[in-house]
Amino acid sequence: MDMYDKINELYDKKRTIEMGGGDVRIEKQHAKGKLTARERIDLLLDEGTFVEINPFVQHRTVDFGMQGLEGPGDGVVTGYGKVNGRPIYLFSQDFTVFGGALGEMHANKIANVMDLAAKNGAPFIGINDSGGARIQEGVLSLDGYGKVFYRNSIFSGVIPQISVIMGPCAGGAVYSPAITDFILMVDKTSQMFITGPKVIETVTGEKISAEGLGGSKVHNAVSGNAHFRASGEQEAIDQIKQLLSYLPQNNTEKAPRVEFNEADHERPELLDIVPTDQTKAYDVRKVVEQVADPGTFMEVQKDFAKNIVVGFARIDGESVGLVCNQPKVLAGGLDIDSSDKLARFVRTCDAYNVPIITFEDVSGFFPGVKQEHGGIIRHGAKILYAYSEATVPKITVILRKAYGGAYVALNSKAIGADMVFAWPNAEIAVMGAAGAANIIHASEIAKSDDPEALRAQKIEEYKEKFANPYVAASYGLVDDVIDPRDTRIKLMQSLEMLRNKKEDRPAKKHGNIPL
Repeated sequence: MDMYDKINELYDKKRTIEMGGGDVRIEKQHAKGKLTARERIDLLLDEGTFVEINPFVQHRTVDFGMQGLEGPGDGVVTGYGKVNGRPIYLFSQDFTVFGGALGEMHANKIANVMDLAAKNGAPFIGINDSGGARIQEGVLSLDGYGKVFYRNSIFSGVIPQISVIMGPCAGGAVYSPAITDFILMVDKTSQMFITGPKVIETVTGEKISAEGLGGSKVHNAVSGNAHFRASGEQEAIDQIKQLLSYLPQNNTEKAPRVEFNEADHERPELLDIVPTDQTKAYDVRKVVEQVADPGTFMEVQKDFAKNIVVGFARIDGESVGLVCNQPKVLAGGLDIDSSDKLARFVRTCDAYNVPIITFEDVSGFFPGVKQEHGGIIRHGAKILYAYSEATVPKITVILRKAYGGAYVALNSKAIGADMVFAWPNAEIAVMGAAGAANIIHASEIAKSDDPEALRAQKIEEYKEKFANPYVAASYGLVDDVIDPRDTRIKLMQSLEMLRNKKEDRPAKKHGNIPL
């Protein structure tokens, strides 16, 4: 056999590997509305940039009928390429080979490409579509998961890690995505759960479908495990590309700046969005639309804990993370779920050098026995911890209310804000005027001949003294009281001023965030 024969043999082997489980299984995958592992890679990466690694890897199991059973690539495609000209590394599980089940060599392939991503400081994308652990391989399969989990953890905050669920993801498999920075799910074709519907029915008697137990809607709206939801696989791929555009390659870099040219940055529409009446609701996304570069806001966890709005955007081409109270929901108060959502997003921005801008309009932490017994103290403390620990540029704009502990928690000067601005209608106080007057003057009001008139008088006195931003500004707790129309301009100036910010923290292994 001469060299040409050897080369032909090589290409024949590669063609067999590229066919995965073969035509019949590929057709079954398509019939479910799912693409193959390689089709997904082709959609994600710039054309012609994919370089495959370890295509010839095979399992070495001889038990339970596995001896001699071919599994091209061992059920996963790994390699690297480019997205919009920027390098990324990835794996894509192949459901047509062993149902994408993870075994020893399958896991070794993933671990190998993760190591390369970390060494080269590039984002890592995991495309999950798997029946779970390969039972025939027993403990070696479990050990394989451990290798992946370990790398997810060690490389967390070093390189961006994004998981997209494009099929089943069950049992131990769900813990790898859970450690990554972002999880994307696809309607109707992706599910995540620790124990499946059949096991749950056997153990507890509860009957539920796979979609009802762990579908995209559940994890985006109820559990908060997922960050994005797509109607189809193409949309999910587009979301990954957009998300990557807001992030740097690794924790030593900054996100790429986008050229943005606009002469006029004044926003007169802002005067009409936020009512001066503290009890009236509005949609904070309208404030975001005015302040951010047009069409750049990408909301994260949009359907979960809707009383807080978080996401990425650009201001004059610079990538920023936005944290906004949402007065439309629970009057913008902070509860357990919104605390978790907010703190996690702040820490993600800080890990990847994305400046954090907070739009504040908060009545306080949400009251109630359920919240107290559910641990609102512990969960709310995560917000304080996350903001305090963050060393990226941190800017706050107080749009209206800033009351009590929630004011302190939401990036106040005391916990490290670089710049705090307030609109002239802002109220910064321990609590609202009515509550404060009732407590401070309780005895006086009770003894009065006309309690209601005195109460009204005391409320007005409190409002006059404290229901404004100037008291806080007089102490330097607010850097400037600004015309709402100038908000975008002030943020641009602050971002430019803080571009080279450096702030050290005491040497330590890591802090102990209240989990």
